[in-house]
Amino acid sequence: MKLGNVLAGYAPGPRGRDGLALAVLLKEQARGRLTVASVQPPVWTPPGPARAEESAWRAYLAEQAATTLAQARELAGEDAEYVKHTHRGSGRGLVELARKRGADVVVIGSAPRGGRGRIALGSTADQLLHSSSVPVLLAPRGYGERPPAAFDRLTVAYRRGPGGDAAVKDAARAAATLGVSLRLVTLVVSSGRRARVAEEMLVRLRDQAAADLRTAARGHRRRLSVEAEVLEGRSVPQALGTTSWLAGEMIICASSATGPLRRVFLGDTSIKIVKAATCPVMVLTRQT
Repeated sequence: MKLGNVLAGYAPGPRGRDGLALAVLLKEQARGRLTVASVQPPVWTPPGPARAEESAWRAYLAEQAATTLAQARELAGEDAEYVKHTHRGSGRGLVELARKRGADVVVIGSAPRGGRGRIALGSTADQLLHSSSVPVLLAPRGYGERPPAAFDRLTVAYRRGPGGDAAVKDAARAAATLGVSLRLVTLVVSSGRRARVAEEMLVRLRDQAAADLRTAARGHRRRLSVEAEVLEGRSVPQALGTTSWLAGEMIICASSATGPLRRVFLGDTSIKIVKAATCPVMVLTRQT
């Protein structure tokens, strides 16, 4: 996985600040380049006398884009490229722009309704997470207020299978690029019932998950510090809460195997991880 060409979608307000802070951090640690984009709606061309209104609307949109990118420049500085892109949907516009500019990853902030330190999925994220041809990185709400000085560790939400193994390989490359350690975790969600059959099944699931993690980690320890953990709970949030998270953590999720090849497609478990996470989450494209 490459990280050298980062595209950040920016809109005025905390959401834009959060995503931009994360994008700047990634760009600097990966020693790459950053493009900041403002996606604006197209100008509708009305017939007859209404063309005068079209001119005013066009001027308004141009002014809004200039103001938005000026705000982004104040936050991210001069070491970035600032562009305006026109599209009816902000997420689909970023998908289109990422393809045109050869971006390696698209970064955005949480939707405004999300709780502090959590990620909420709005229309922009929904469009990206079901059609992007490059990984999508999401910042929690409030991330831009006190961003970490650097990334410390990448944690892969691992599930045995071609998609999970491809995600580990991608994450290992990214960890090497960023100079951080790698952690593999598998979530075991239990029903909480204490019947003997349920207990025995849970033990088998736990043992199998641990064995799968050892196999997945093998081969990457020669060039990286690699940890592996089984996280168990009655729900995804509870399981994630059973381990510690560093200030500079990033979670990496694979796309659903039911999605289109080489596209991001968020599955049910990944959605739960995104919503429960307290750190940035990157969703990879489907590779197999």
